[in-house]
Amino acid sequence: MVDAYIFLERLRDLLYSLLEQRDRARESGLEVIPLREAVPLVKYGFISMFKGGVIMDVTSDKQAEIAEDAGAVGVMVLDKLPYDVRMAGGVARTADLRVIESVMNTITIPVSAKCRIGHSEEARLLEEIGVDLIDESEVLTPVDEKAHIDKWAFKTPFVNGARNLPEALRRIYEGASMIRTKGEPGTGNVAEAVKHMKLVNRDIAMLRGHYLRGDYEAIWVYSKENSVPYELTLLTARLGRLPVVNFAAGGIATPADAALMMWLGADGVFVGSGIFKSSDPEARARAIVLATSFYDDPEAVVEAQKMVSEKQAMMGIDIRSLKPEQLMQVRGV
Repeated sequence: MVDAYIFLERLRDLLYSLLEQRDRARESGLEVIPLREAVPLVKYGFISMFKGGVIMDVTSDKQAEIAEDAGAVGVMVLDKLPYDVRMAGGVARTADLRVIESVMNTITIPVSAKCRIGHSEEARLLEEIGVDLIDESEVLTPVDEKAHIDKWAFKTPFVNGARNLPEALRRIYEGASMIRTKGEPGTGNVAEAVKHMKLVNRDIAMLRGHYLRGDYEAIWVYSKENSVPYELTLLTARLGRLPVVNFAAGGIATPADAALMMWLGADGVFVGSGIFKSSDPEARARAIVLATSFYDDPEAVVEAQKMVSEKQAMMGIDIRSLKPEQLMQVRGV
C-alpha cells in the first residue's frame, strides 16, 4: 500500500521523466530494457496520471476518436452505453473483444473496459488483449453479488465503484487501484454521485478528526464496525483522503455536473451516457473536459456551459421513478 498520496504524484512525474529518457535513448540507437509491469507502485502510479481528466464511455472507433479529439485522458469501451443497458434489460456482459481491440488500434490514449462483478474470467480476457484499466462494474450484470474479483492476482489495474467509505476501502483492500462513485448509471442525474461523494468525504473528515486528536480507539471501532482493515482505515485517516485516485461517475451529463463533482473533491470524472446520448457529442465532450480541467475558474466553466445547450442534453431519468430492482448502485456492495 502506498504510504502517502503525494508520493503518487512524485511517482507520476518520475514515470514521465523515465519515459522521456527511454524515448531519447531509443532515438540514439541504444538498447532499452523493458519497463517492469504490474508491481503495485506502477499500478497506482499509472492511474495517478489520469488525475484531473475525463474518461468517456464509448461503443465504437468513431466515438473513441471524438473522445480523444476532445481531450479525454482515456475511454471505457462498452457493448452499450449505460442508458441503453438500462433500456435493453436482459444480461449485460463485457464488450466484444474485437471492438475493444479495434478501439485500441484506433486511438493513442489509454483504453479501459468493463467486466461483470465477480467474473474473473472476463477480467482475464481483458488483461490478455492488453486493456489499460479494468472496471469491475455494476453497470453489467453481476455474476457474484457478494464476492468481488481478487484484483491482486492481475497485472492490469482495476477501478471499482463505491457508495461510501467502507465500500471503497473494501475494494482497495481487494486490490483496486482507483475508486469511483457509483451514482445511478444511465440516468443523466448526478444526484446519487453527489450523495456518494459527500458520504465518503464525511467519513474521511470524521476519521481525520480522530487521528488529529490521537483517538486511535475510535478509528479501530470504525474499522471493526464496517468490516474494513484497521491499517487501511488508519492510513486513510492519516492522509485525510482515499489512498488511491477517486473519480466521480454516475449521471454526469453537463459541464456544470463535472465541475460540481470536482469541487466536491473528485480527482477526475467518468462520463457514461452523458456525451453520446446527447445531440451534440463533439461539443459536449470538449465542454466537459474544459469544465473538469478548470473547475475552479468560474469564467472557464461558464464558457464550457455555453458550448452546449440543455435542449441537446440526454433525456434524463428521475431516479425516484425507478423500482428497487432497477437500481444498479446496490449491486456488489
